[in-house]
Amino acid sequence: MEIDLLPETFATEAVLLVCAFVLSAIIGVEREVRQKSAGARTHILVGLGTALFTLVSAYGFAHLLGDDVILDPSRIAAQIVSGIGFIGAGVIFVRQNIVSGLTTAASIWVTASVGMACGAGMPLIAALTVVLYLLAVTLVSNLTRRLPRHGRSTLYSVRYVDGRGVLRDILGTASEQGYEAALSHTKRKETDEGFAVEASMRFTRPQRSPDGDLIRQLSELDGVIEVRAVEEMHD
Repeated sequence: MEIDLLPETFATEAVLLVCAFVLSAIIGVEREVRQKSAGARTHILVGLGTALFTLVSAYGFAHLLGDDVILDPSRIAAQIVSGIGFIGAGVIFVRQNIVSGLTTAASIWVTASVGMACGAGMPLIAALTVVLYLLAVTLVSNLTRRLPRHGRSTLYSVRYVDGRGVLRDILGTASEQGYEAALSHTKRKETDEGFAVEASMRFTRPQRSPDGDLIRQLSELDGVIEVRAVEEMHD
């Protein structure tokens, strides 16, 4: 079997592979900036790998074609789509009934599609996909944060003096403000003034409940040292 080390399609293949590298790097850098579990290197490798698989599927077996040999380039592409899910599943975590990593898993899936599009000779549509991805994780995310949060839960870190029944007062105040409270976990620490408890608490306000200033109300309770909202990262 003759092997052509420099085929006529080499220039095209190289350009498409570089396009996959650049576009995958853009997605990876965005994830890296947000300090996600899968960063630039992971996304670049996913994009390069899927692009190369697609190139091999499209050009790698051209010398075998003949009257008795018919190749289906889409077969490898179909396997990439199903196989990439294993990598995406590895960045999804569940902690205290909170699912995180879904956006990063989806970004890996999109990166695979970008690499496949580049390998299939569609770099422009791949570039458009990256632009739309950036819009989704920036503009759309900012818009969703501005939506009313009625009926949603918020995680707070509450630090209070131990042994004074402060937790009972916290739960009672939250109930008066129309919130349902759930205690996730507590940590007891020794301070100069005695022992303090740092509790992670989730407060949920039903949709029809009044919108009270929960942080201010809790902060004014006797024995409460600090109340702060904890930013939850689900992506």
